[in-house]
Amino acid sequence: MNTLFTPFQAGDLSLANRIVMAPLTRNRALPGRVPGELQVEYYRQRASAGLIVTEASQISPEGQGYLDTPGIYSAEQVAGWRRVTDAVHAAGGRIVIQLWHVGRISHVSLLPEGMVPVSSTSKAANTKTFTRNGFEAVSQPRALRTDEMPRIVADYRAAARHAIAAGFDGVEVHGANGYLLEQFLRDSVNDRTDAYGGSIANRARLLLEVMEAVTAEIGAGRTGLRLSPVTPANDAAQDSDAQAMYGYVVERLAPMKLAYLHLIEGATGGPRDVAPFDYEALRRVYKAAHPGGAWMVNNGYDRQMALDVVASGRADLVAFGKPFISNPDLVRRLRENAPLNEPKRETFYGGGAAGYTDYPALA
Repeated sequence: MNTLFTPFQAGDLSLANRIVMAPLTRNRALPGRVPGELQVEYYRQRASAGLIVTEASQISPEGQGYLDTPGIYSAEQVAGWRRVTDAVHAAGGRIVIQLWHVGRISHVSLLPEGMVPVSSTSKAANTKTFTRNGFEAVSQPRALRTDEMPRIVADYRAAARHAIAAGFDGVEVHGANGYLLEQFLRDSVNDRTDAYGGSIANRARLLLEVMEAVTAEIGAGRTGLRLSPVTPANDAAQDSDAQAMYGYVVERLAPMKLAYLHLIEGATGGPRDVAPFDYEALRRVYKAAHPGGAWMVNNGYDRQMALDVVASGRADLVAFGKPFISNPDLVRRLRENAPLNEPKRETFYGGGAAGYTDYPALA
């Protein structure tokens, strides 16, 4: 019988269990957006997860939206991540990197001089980001030109290539939480009139082009994708027909035979019932076309919910976010039904080892 603790094969990824460490932005990269020794220890401690998905990492300088987030576009960043992947593999773990372009969720102080955020739109998001001055309103973006789309796709492809050079087992493309790819998907944000706006097919075009490029570069069996059909994160209001939009997307993704799809159910880090959506219908559409494709669920899962969703077959993998911050040995704690450490919220973003690598494991 399948349980949360049995091994699983997700594409080319051989996982020791069904528990995934979700991507968690922690804002502790070194100058040059390079992961350092703190990251080596942090991820090594959590290597008992069936799969680690790293913190979101920008695919280019243009893709950065928060202070001290790591990248995967320079030789120094590749070398820094190689130390992380070596440590995780030595501890028996599997690790993929989440590829990120924030789009309009950025501030000019975080970007190369003279650059402004780019998006599907020139409308500013009503939200804030984390800069040297603390939390500041995001900057006004400019809408990407049609002739710039190949450059964006090429940046994702190069980032995937760099990820493999850094020793990652694969990549997860970030198509969720109101960042660039979702800014194209949702008609609440995307106000374009070119081939990347208007119809569902046009709004899905950039995401699908990115996925085709990444899978061509490193193989579909090492590629995952994160989606969040109804989360209102980062001022991404509901799409006028989210069920149709995401149904179209998963139908087009299924033939690519990705390692997994990672679905955020409800509002990221918030209510699971924020808006109506039939995730099971979406899963059935995907599985009908790609029976071997892993279905990963996320958002607010506790131990019993995770046990139940895997045992029922409604998910193959369950991703946990905040519990992994404060419980490096979360897999053991879930298996033994042991108490969990409480996270220190004041140390979530930025800082040093405190609230990062100093949480105790079970004796």
